[in-house]
Amino acid sequence: MKANREYKSTLFSKLFSDTDNLRELYNAIADTDYDKDTPIEINTLEAVLFKGIKNDVSFTIDNKFVVLLEHQSTINNNMPLRCLMYIARVYEKITDNDAVYEESLLHIPTPEIIVLYNGTKPFPGEQTLRLSDAFMASNKSQSKFGSLDLTVRVVNINPGFNDELLQKSKILNGYTALIEYLKSLNPTAETLLDAIEKTTKWGLSQNILSTFLTEHGYEVNNMLMTEYNVDRALEIRDERHRTEIAEKDAKIANKDAEIVEKDAKIAEKDAEIKQLQARLSEFEK
Repeated sequence: MKANREYKSTLFSKLFSDTDNLRELYNAIADTDYDKDTPIEINTLEAVLFKGIKNDVSFTIDNKFVVLLEHQSTINNNMPLRCLMYIARVYEKITDNDAVYEESLLHIPTPEIIVLYNGTKPFPGEQTLRLSDAFMASNKSQSKFGSLDLTVRVVNINPGFNDELLQKSKILNGYTALIEYLKSLNPTAETLLDAIEKTTKWGLSQNILSTFLTEHGYEVNNMLMTEYNVDRALEIRDERHRTEIAEKDAKIANKDAEIVEKDAKIAEKDAEIKQLQARLSEFEK
């Protein structure tokens, strides 16, 4: 499968494209102790994941296929369905297409989907999203004809949530600190570049990911710009949807008001007609 040429690395995806960093992070999240001799194979599809979730990194470790996402805006409840589609594409990429037609069982890595949330909107420390919650059948949990489910583990990495997890991963802790500092500057579109430059300088002064920041220099600014702009684009989209809904509601309310006004006029005319009919009846008598 060819990579998307328009794909741009975010700071998160760049940090965790390093297998040592990725192993450290997975150990922290999964409470495992894989050492540096444990192989990791990164198989990320370099594209935005279905118009709303940044696909940051997917990899295999110890016969497990892990999809790891970093998410800054509101968690979308359709994420399990989107991830199901993504996983199917990765399985297609990492397996022999002809082997699925053979009689012998084709063994595939066990999927694990993890989302690290650091948005500004309220969210619990951890939550599990299930594909089966979207099923329409009333007896969806008791199907007699096979079943399908997919779970997404969402972990809040904002300060005050899962701090023990952050302490287990120096790289994730450093990344979170940089993002929090950038958010504290509350940049606008006009001040974003200045805010990013201040963030990288602050990181160097505090010895936070200093080796990475030094090695990648201004490339880090581009990564943070990409990271911020993707998330802001999602927020703008949501704001646009809310505005469109509000405008439609206003139009419907106006139409309802017009209908009420017309009904009132019709009722008034009916009353006048009845009065005329009554007078005519009296006159005929």
